[in-house]
Amino acid sequence: MIEAIRLIESALAGADGLHVANPATGEAIATVRAWSTAEVAGAIARADRARAGWAALTASGRAEVLRKWYELILANEAVLAEAVTAEAGKPLAEALAEVRYGAAYVQWFAEEGRRANGEVIPTFANDRRVLTIRQGVGTCTAITPWNFPVAMVTRKAAPALAAGCAIVVKPAEATPISALALEWLGQRAGLPEGLFAVTPTGDPAGVGRVFCTHPLVRKLSFTGSTRVGKVLMAQAADQVLRLSLELGGNAPFIVMDDADLDRAVRGVMDAKFRNAGQTCVCANRLLVHDTVHDAFVAKLGAAVASLKVGDGRDEGVQIGPLISPEAARRVAALVADAVGAGAQVVAEAACDAASPAFAAPCVVTGVTPAMALASSEIFGPVAAVIRVSSEAEAITIANDTPYGLAAYLFTADTGRAWRMMEALEFGMVAINDGRLSSEVAPFGGVKQSGFGREGSSHGLTEYMEIKYALLGL
Repeated sequence: MIEAIRLIESALAGADGLHVANPATGEAIATVRAWSTAEVAGAIARADRARAGWAALTASGRAEVLRKWYELILANEAVLAEAVTAEAGKPLAEALAEVRYGAAYVQWFAEEGRRANGEVIPTFANDRRVLTIRQGVGTCTAITPWNFPVAMVTRKAAPALAAGCAIVVKPAEATPISALALEWLGQRAGLPEGLFAVTPTGDPAGVGRVFCTHPLVRKLSFTGSTRVGKVLMAQAADQVLRLSLELGGNAPFIVMDDADLDRAVRGVMDAKFRNAGQTCVCANRLLVHDTVHDAFVAKLGAAVASLKVGDGRDEGVQIGPLISPEAARRVAALVADAVGAGAQVVAEAACDAASPAFAAPCVVTGVTPAMALASSEIFGPVAAVIRVSSEAEAITIANDTPYGLAAYLFTADTGRAWRMMEALEFGMVAINDGRLSSEVAPFGGVKQSGFGREGSSHGLTEYMEIKYALLGL
């Protein structure tokens, strides 16, 4: 039994609960309580009652509790990382990095909450004064995905709590243990009972509807597919509910003819193969200039072929399973479709794992923009390479998608970097780097990748309203 189970013992359930399994082996981990829609509605009401006292604290008072939560997360990082690996499948080193990354959001917003400043605005009349203050938006809800079961919770809960809000979180059905452990640690840090509630459920659609329609809810934050995001938007319309949506992506990774190829390959290994390609900012299409295409593919192929695939708990494993056998079958179908249309698999890592949830990391060349491998969000360890002949062609292909979350660009020309960065229709652009996520930076997309930002000072304002006050003297 993983150690995190001891932390969430009160949330465990019998046969009628939510079953959690290790995707690397299929073995059962635990069965946790599955909340009904009525029970979730009750959790929202309790959170709203707890909110008044929490909001009345000073920003420093809230910061002290959040700081204790941050310290407890780090003190239990090994336990949390073990839980992430067990329920999400990612290698233990990656899981530990995620826990630390998630904790960084709690640390950041503990301090950022102290800086929720208002304004004194130059007046329009001598006998009047104009000022603004910022106040928490109210009771919030959040729906988090399975691929970062710790970080996606803290990225939403920490700014909400720092702003003086309450928040009820529905974690993904596959990965509730990490979120429940975070809730337990938050209670030990001093968060009022019910203020931050985690409500796993076997009825995600029903709970999503409650989150969008409950009269006490003032904001919903969702990370997931564009399809589900659109459903939530429609359901939230009657409430005129404030939304933050981080949805699907189709990130281009552009390698120009003047790029440092070794650096670009390292960037691909970060941007494409982290968490077996299961990230929303994953490099989905590699657009490589014709003059460096073959040399780049040779270097990338060697790097990919050397990857160690296996159970994330085993020493040295770099690529774990996908979240489910269905996900692995979908990735295999995309590759097969591309090969059938003329693409070639030119490099592949050894993958002899017994579980059907594993997908072999590979490099596919001869990909065209018309192939499903290029237009779909792969969410697997497949590097799809498209040849381009110019800067203009790279930009055209990169922008030819309804999504606009993240993009990557490798070039040695500063002028070109600036010019192409501005032309790319994405909310985030990393230049000569394969990792762009940080608690200090605003994370979010444009177009059908959603709206709103997480992290940075902007992440706090997503949970606050501006109140204007006119003072007559």
